[in-house]
Amino acid sequence: MGGAVVDDEPSDVKAPDGGWGWAVLLGGFVITGFSYAFPKAVSVFFKELIKEFDVGYSDCAWISSLLLAMLYGTGPICSVLVNRFGCRPVMMVGGLFASLGMILASLATSIIHIYLCTGVITGLGLALNFQPSLIMLNRYFSEKRPLANGLAAAGSPVALCCLSPLGQVLQSHFGWRGGFLILGGLLLNCCACGALMRPLVGPKKPQIQESLSTEVAEKKTKPKKKLLDFSVFKDRGFLVYTIAASIMVLGLFVPPVFVVSYAKELGNEDTKSSLLLTILGFVDIFARPTCGLIAGMKWVRPRCVYFFSLAILFNGITDLVSSQATDYTGLVVFCIFFGLSYGMVGALQFEVLMAIVGTKKFPSALGLVLLMEAMAVLVGPPGAGRLLDYTHNYMYVFLLAGCEVTVASIVICVGNILCIKVKPEEHDDHQENGGQIEAEEIHSLQEAEAGEGTR
Repeated sequence: MGGAVVDDEPSDVKAPDGGWGWAVLLGGFVITGFSYAFPKAVSVFFKELIKEFDVGYSDCAWISSLLLAMLYGTGPICSVLVNRFGCRPVMMVGGLFASLGMILASLATSIIHIYLCTGVITGLGLALNFQPSLIMLNRYFSEKRPLANGLAAAGSPVALCCLSPLGQVLQSHFGWRGGFLILGGLLLNCCACGALMRPLVGPKKPQIQESLSTEVAEKKTKPKKKLLDFSVFKDRGFLVYTIAASIMVLGLFVPPVFVVSYAKELGNEDTKSSLLLTILGFVDIFARPTCGLIAGMKWVRPRCVYFFSLAILFNGITDLVSSQATDYTGLVVFCIFFGLSYGMVGALQFEVLMAIVGTKKFPSALGLVLLMEAMAVLVGPPGAGRLLDYTHNYMYVFLLAGCEVTVASIVICVGNILCIKVKPEEHDDHQENGGQIEAEEIHSLQEAEAGEGTR
């Protein structure tokens, strides 16, 4: 397939930092929105599902958990498929899977069918779209990559603000089955976004230069391409990032899950309590692109890892302080600051990973990181729920989440200071030396051909 060649990432292809890249960014914006917002948006149908299948709320909550688990846990599978077939075909097939899962779920006769269709099939389809969209964004943007990542990440809160009300409207007019069917049709837009991921093509070389480059390439033994590159684990920076990200995810998603219930326990109405998530999402929309713009500044970008650590620390401190909230006003202030810090983390997490491992190893690194985070996602919120059942006090839930996130910020900051062994200047020198060696080989071939011509 055509995409398989492009994913070899030829060295003469330069990121355009614009042009068709803006179309790729638009596709990434939509895909990110579907991937992160869909597991939360499906929850509006839970009351109808409870009545239909005579199950509890915890049984329905497994639908969202399975969607998230598939999104994170299938990372290595996505990496292998992208390295084998390319981003565009993988995304278009993923769009078909995502749509098919919701359409089949509309015909479900038991909650198990919805687990398999919505949780597994749709979750796999969203995963096959999410990871390749990040990879293509990394290839199309270099100088403007932090801003591009921030804009694409803003798709999550925007989609959440749109999909949740849409789900309510669909449920009231068509029931949950009709709502699932229409959402399945809506997910076909993932195929259109996949079609936007046009492979980058290198510039055409003159025939003489092309023949010389071919001879040089023949002399070099071309290493066999790895479908999943585990050599990223030799990179200390990647190990530090993976450990810190896994610890962070343990507590990062806990406050949004429990803040509405916390507000209800304080005696607030359901509508007023649900407004907290709207406030959080609204702040998040503006925080992500703004943070991406700041991260792209000349002084900030070389220190992006420390900026990321600061964002995580900000989020952790917000959780710790919010544990002392005793009224609705305190929770509103918490949601404003949490939305700001959560948006900063969302805009920076994949930008920092790209900066650590580079373009060629990013597909494999992303898949492996998402797999590690999947384990933490399945432990974090349920663990916080058990703590709440034991203590019957939300203060301890927020304290636990804050401590976990704060520890993650310390790990990535201290680990980056202690474990970085190759400086950017040395890496640039290495690339320059590599270019000089190739130029010398071409020059020697030209001299040899000239000598044969004189003979």
